[in-house]
Amino acid sequence: MPAGKITIGTRGSPLALIQAEEVRGRLVGLHGLGSAGIEVKIIKTSGDKIQDRPLSEVGGKGLFTKEIEEALFDRSIDLAVHPMKDVATILPDGLVIAAILEREDPRDAFISLKAKRLADLPKGAVVGTASLRRQAQVRRLRPDLEVITFRGNVGTRLKKLEAGLADATLLALAGLNRLGQAERATAVMNVDEMLPAVAQGALGLEIRADDDPMAALVAPLAHRATTFAVMAERALLRGLDGSCKTPIAGFAEVTGDRLHLRGMILTPDGREMHETSRHGSTGDAEAIGLNAAAELLARAGPNFLRET
Repeated sequence: MPAGKITIGTRGSPLALIQAEEVRGRLVGLHGLGSAGIEVKIIKTSGDKIQDRPLSEVGGKGLFTKEIEEALFDRSIDLAVHPMKDVATILPDGLVIAAILEREDPRDAFISLKAKRLADLPKGAVVGTASLRRQAQVRRLRPDLEVITFRGNVGTRLKKLEAGLADATLLALAGLNRLGQAERATAVMNVDEMLPAVAQGALGLEIRADDDPMAALVAPLAHRATTFAVMAERALLRGLDGSCKTPIAGFAEVTGDRLHLRGMILTPDGREMHETSRHGSTGDAEAIGLNAAAELLARAGPNFLRET
């Protein structure tokens, strides 16, 4: 058991705080710790500060973890709670993901005040989303729609929608569920209609690699099936050398010791798409992801990701 007070680092959005408090509550319950023994520290990240430009223009999703990881290194926090879809596929030396919690619903939610489904939006309607993956898939499904960049936390994006800045938006259903706002979803996008982001809905706990007491503390929170699924998805992303400039989707499901992975790459305009699927043993999760990435690269050609 770590000595002294444990500090959890997190971003300050309502969703991030709910996620950190969930981890805090579970650790208190599991280990009989006093509620005062674990504190939550808010860390403002570059991704939170920059709201006027797409993330792809300023460094990608690592902007949501950089300052939090720096706080781990300087020991001002002991544990970081991250949505795994925001975590770089290669971690800084000295840091590890010690546990991945059971995944929330990985699907995307369609939200609109004007239509029940994406298919029901009128021609020329405006869809707002900051995700290149969602933008590309929307353009592929509905090339007649206008797609604009929509940044901000869940609350901010919903307010923009209510203000009429777009006719519809897409959000992770996991986030709405954690916020207790699942009813805001006008419809839920089936994974066959819109393939999720790599690791969408999964939370990871990052610690210093040499912090054995903390590793032991969080180990009981790890969820086996989610861990293997996310391992395969992140290997796919790593194999594609994916960045925020590349529309990539990946989703794995685990049943017993078997894993099924689907992967997809698209051009930003959605006109060209390549997808593949793999089945295999959970013990081969990483190899499955890398193999799927190799096939997608071979089929798309050497310039596909560079051109996007």
